[in-house]
Amino acid sequence: MSPKNLPTIDARYWTAILAASMCGANTGDFASRILGLGHTRGLLPLALSFLVIVWAEKRIRITTEAYYWLAIIVLRTGATNLADLATHDLKLGYFLCMGLLAALMVLMLLIDRARGVHPVGVVGPDGRWHSLPATDASYWITMLAAGTLGTAAGDWVADETPLGLGYGSLALVVVLLVVWFISDRFGKMTKPWYWLTVVAARTAGTTLGDLLASRRGVGLGLVVSTICTSLLLAGILILWRRRNTEQLRAA
Repeated sequence: MSPKNLPTIDARYWTAILAASMCGANTGDFASRILGLGHTRGLLPLALSFLVIVWAEKRIRITTEAYYWLAIIVLRTGATNLADLATHDLKLGYFLCMGLLAALMVLMLLIDRARGVHPVGVVGPDGRWHSLPATDASYWITMLAAGTLGTAAGDWVADETPLGLGYGSLALVVVLLVVWFISDRFGKMTKPWYWLTVVAARTAGTTLGDLLASRRGVGLGLVVSTICTSLLLAGILILWRRRNTEQLRAA
């Protein structure tokens, strides 16, 4: 995607990523359960939707972050179904699934390093990256892997540990805040730290989304929780504006 259509890495971005993770957890379950698509039949329509978004971003001369966030939601929805397919249907187990996905992410980072792929944009006055890595095919594959890994990890925390959904969500939000602080302050939000923060956000978003929908949590149900998380994401993106965002983009 063109840099002009990409968001800036800041607190707004990570809050939106968390909200998108919650929304994607709900939309994935909504597609598989409410629409009756299961964990496989919805994958092809989601893949086609993603390709349409990427095509539209390249062809339509409208500058907007909407392309990026729509692509994020589509990938996150697919990641939910892929994780459930691997852990529940294929019964690969949480640890095997998470290990394979982590290995895939490391492999993609090594490939990017060998190709000399660098982040798009500039380093801010604080010495940290404020721009996304190049959003090429490698980026989206890694984002899909991160979403699937986060889904499996979140489900493991909720289902296999004594924390459950409630305390698990609280613990994972704390982990996300710690990882984000370390990544931003000490890791300078370089590519490995960026992806580590994405995985932390995806994991927390999985339990938070399930907490809203599940009877073990708030019990809103999939329809209401999907609407709520979609509105939350839209509200963050529309209402939260930062003065330095346009300056960083221009730079």
